[in-house]
Amino acid sequence: MAYSTKFPYRLLARDKDTSARLGELHLPHGVVRTPAFMPVGTQGTVKGLTNDQVLSTGADILLGNTYHLGLRPGSKLVAELGGLHRFMGWEKPILTDSGGFQIFSLGEMNRVSEDGATFKSHLDGSTIHLRPEDSVRIQEELGSDIAMVLDHVVALPATREQVRDAMERSLRWAQRCKDCAVRDDQAMFGIVQGGLDPDMRIVSAQGLQKIGFDGYAIGGLSVGEPPEEMQRILDLVTPHLPEDQPRYLMGVGRPIDLVEGIARGVDMFDCVMPTRNGRNALAFTADGPLRMRNACHSRDPSPIEADCPCIACRHSRAYIRHLFQADEMLGPTLLSIHNLTFYQRLMERARRAISQGCFGEFLQEQRKRLEGAPSNQDTTSAP
Repeated sequence: MAYSTKFPYRLLARDKDTSARLGELHLPHGVVRTPAFMPVGTQGTVKGLTNDQVLSTGADILLGNTYHLGLRPGSKLVAELGGLHRFMGWEKPILTDSGGFQIFSLGEMNRVSEDGATFKSHLDGSTIHLRPEDSVRIQEELGSDIAMVLDHVVALPATREQVRDAMERSLRWAQRCKDCAVRDDQAMFGIVQGGLDPDMRIVSAQGLQKIGFDGYAIGGLSVGEPPEEMQRILDLVTPHLPEDQPRYLMGVGRPIDLVEGIARGVDMFDCVMPTRNGRNALAFTADGPLRMRNACHSRDPSPIEADCPCIACRHSRAYIRHLFQADEMLGPTLLSIHNLTFYQRLMERARRAISQGCFGEFLQEQRKRLEGAPSNQDTTSAP
């Protein structure tokens, strides 16, 4: 199997019953063990946590947000101060998104043309015009290990014409991103689009490979479709992606969705779920989520999870609940640490199962234990 000489992905093992893969992605700032989960550090920080706390969870790589960092403090300032790694004091790999999700999430506040996207700054309301070339320039100034192409995401459900228009535009923008890139120490990933349409997904995957990238992401999912539809698209798309390059499912999410994605050949994931839900008093466990504000925890001396090594699990459920009831900032910090630790332990268990040839059994176990977890958008907590 041919490996990229600059950013090699080394395929170490395959599962015999599924499409799960065990691998290593070699990047300028270190090795990422795959399958991997990337905590989201939107503004140069995983909200509420120090770098040491994030490292303690087992993370190999973080995700930074091009749109937010480009606005504040600005990519030129970050570059002047030595790049994003030095600026935030994180020595391991970083992936930066392209700003494409902001085009999607701002909804009616944006206007997309062939040249790029125009939208209002969430900081001061000023008009921002983001072209593919601007996105690449910002990411190169930030100095991340992996830069993402700018893509056009549409909410689902959408008409076939809307999906095709966004998919074809995303391919043209991907070519422009590749053409303007100048750093040879920064990997660039293409993003497969096409909504829930099988033919368009295949056209997108094949078109991106003709351009040629260092890895391939699957975007435009977890935007309103049922989990079964996401799984159907993954079953379709991953066989059309190179086996000797990493595959990244963007913005997903629930623990069971990560396991199902791994079973379909996905290597990398990111989502705000573990930290956002942690800040809202929801703790992930192997047997489903716990809402730590609930009164049933008020006298419970047990930890969140008995076998969890994280610092939060040195305390009782009663103490964790007390912190949230008292609006103490330690509560969100501890639950964020616990949830990230849970996600990283889930990845480690998946990697071990693949290496031992028993991922199929692991998948069936997780389906029984994790179904019913909150959706990507669930950030509520019971009173």
